[in-house]
Amino acid sequence: MTPTTPDPTAASADALADDLAFALRLADAADAVSMARFDAADLDVQLKADASHVTEADLATERAIRDLLSAERPADGVLGEEYGATGDARRQWIIDPIDGTANYLKGIPMWATLIALAVDGVPEVGVVSQPAIGRRWWAAAGRGAWTNVPGETAPRRISVSSIDDLAHSSISFQSLHQWDEVGRGEQLLALSRRVWRDRGYGDAWPYMLLAEGRLEFVAEFGVKEYDIAAHVPIVTEAGGRFTDIAGAPSVSTRSSLATNGILHDTFLELLSRNGGDE
Repeated sequence: MTPTTPDPTAASADALADDLAFALRLADAADAVSMARFDAADLDVQLKADASHVTEADLATERAIRDLLSAERPADGVLGEEYGATGDARRQWIIDPIDGTANYLKGIPMWATLIALAVDGVPEVGVVSQPAIGRRWWAAAGRGAWTNVPGETAPRRISVSSIDDLAHSSISFQSLHQWDEVGRGEQLLALSRRVWRDRGYGDAWPYMLLAEGRLEFVAEFGVKEYDIAAHVPIVTEAGGRFTDIAGAPSVSTRSSLATNGILHDTFLELLSRNGGDE
């Protein structure tokens, strides 16, 4: 019998399958905590040092995730919005317990828990859970991107659109203020004149719409790793492309550009015109 050599790629894929299953359990735990306080009349809300809001639910949700990580992945590092970085960064779980806190505290259901696993700085697993609307999206490198659909018992595999004409594309941005703040307001206006439709959906949802083939472009500025890391595997496994606004494959440069891939270079070229401070 000829001995066989183990396939490291297959072993890696199996490990990521386990990590993805665990990430989905983390999302279950997070959803239970966040939904228990959603739209509560007595929700405690505070201002952080940067003048952004934090609620008791943000803190409790991150603690619930960290408790499970400590129990089942004690050797892994963690980077969370509310409690910072701990442990080894080679395998690092990147968490935003409630992305869209402003919506959460207003009782608006468009918020999400973001969970990613980055290996050597590259997001390999991503889960985006929006329990207030009963939706979740997930992916792991080499395993496709998936979502649940209310009324369907099996997960649905998702993919980006095949739109290849700028004039037929639909785009989303975080806010006019965000683009103005980095000197790119005129660029956004110019871009809006070249595309079919522009909307400011905001936060995690537009990235998921893009992965489902409903948008062709999402871009943001001032984002941290925990704001976007979970989106990367979902967008790329759906066939899209994810970079920063200059085209670099990074989640640490404070900007993001997600597209259906086909139009990525076209959007990059448009956004490179007339500069703009990042």
